[in-house]
Amino acid sequence: MELTVYNTSGKETGKKVQIADAIANAEPNDHAIYLAVKQYMANQRQGTHKAKERSEMSGSTRKLGKQKGGGGARRGDINSPLLHGGARVFGPRPRDYSFKLNKKVKALARLSALSYKFKEDGVKVVEDFSFEAPKTKQMVELLKNLNLSDKKSLLVLAESNKFVFLSSRNLRGIKVVNVKDLNTYDILNAKNLLFVESSASKLNEICAE
Repeated sequence: MELTVYNTSGKETGKKVQIADAIANAEPNDHAIYLAVKQYMANQRQGTHKAKERSEMSGSTRKLGKQKGGGGARRGDINSPLLHGGARVFGPRPRDYSFKLNKKVKALARLSALSYKFKEDGVKVVEDFSFEAPKTKQMVELLKNLNLSDKKSLLVLAESNKFVFLSSRNLRGIKVVNVKDLNTYDILNAKNLLFVESSASKLNEICAE
C-alpha cells in the first residue's frame, strides 16, 4: 500500500511511502484487541483503594443491646457494619490489577488496530520536521494545514523529539509517541494517525519482528 507524503504546509510532496500489505490488509482480530486494551487500562489503575474493616475501626467495644429480644439482627459494638458509620464488610483492599499478556497477542492486537485505521483512511504521512524551540503555535498551524485541528490525532515519530513533544503538550486532541512505543489503545483512541516519513518506514520493520 502506498501513502502520499505531505509537507508541513499540507501540500503533496510527490513522494510516496510504501506500507507492507501484511499491515494495511491484515485480518483484524477483535478478541486480541479487547485483551490488549483491557490490559492497558488495567495497568493504569493505581489499586490504592481501601475501606476500613471492623478490626481497623476506632470506637468503644461495649455491646449496645441485648443479644436477643430486640427484634432485629444481633450486633455488638458501635463498629458493627449493621450501624450507620460502622465498618464495611469485604470492602476494597489495595491490589494490583495488572495481568500478563503474551507478546504475540499484543503484536496481533496492534496489527489489527493499524489495519482498521488503514481501512478507514485514518492514516496520513507528513515529511520529517522539527522545531528549533517549543512552539505550540507552530504545532497548531501544522495540524490546521493537514486538516487535523478538530480531530483527535496521534503523531508518531521515529525517535524522541523534545521540542515537538513540548509544542504539543498543551494541546487537546493530539498525543506524540515514538513508533516503537505504539500500542493498541493509543491507535484506537485516536481518530487519525499522523506518521512522519521516517516513522512510517520504521513501522514495516517493527511489525515484521
